[in-house]
Amino acid sequence: MRGLLYEAAVVILTRTSADSGLRAWGLKLKQRIGFKRAAVAVARKLAVTMHAMLKSGALSDRTAGAAAS
Repeated sequence: MRGLLYEAAVVILTRTSADSGLRAWGLKLKQRIGFKRAAVAVARKLAVTMHAMLKSGALSDRTAGAAAS
């Protein structure tokens, strides 16, 4: 059974048209290592980002962060 973060990552990589650093990073990764592994990497980055946001109380900015990683 797939996890919810994995499903969110798949949606980010396939169904969204909004530009974000996370999506751009994931699509580049997909070209290099394949779709499934890229989706797992995006899911992990989502988890790490959400954990950091919960700890700091920060708000989301989809144009920052993931593109610099």
